Amino acid sequence: MRAGWLLRDGEVLAAVELVESTLSRYRGFIGRPMPESALLLPRTRSVHTFGVSRTLDVAFLTDELAVVATTTLRPWRVAFPRRGCRTILEAPAGWFERWALRPGDLLEFHPTNSERPT
Repeated sequence: MRAGWLLRDGEVLAAVELVESTLSRYRGFIGRPMPESALLLPRTRSVHTFGVSRTLDVAFLTDELAVVATTTLRPWRVAFPRRGCRTILEAPAGWFERWALRPGDLLEFHPTNSERPT
């Protein structure tokens, strides 16, 4: 996993982990304590919350990280693919509302350097 920052229009929304391995993408938030960062899952079109003890916000993104759709997923549920989705963004429930994340938003991933982007 690579740590970084999730941005929209130059504004930092949250810390994010870019999940690159197949096993890590499958596991997502399973067995993790309360996260301090969101998960960005490339090459992923659908997600599940089997074994996840909390409700998640899920965003379906294009390859360019444009938001196609968002949903809230309770434990033991499946979110099926959305047309045009190639990447998933997962975060604890309520984060998308705080960010005012909407379909059409264009997000950016910036790998972590020595400091937070301004």
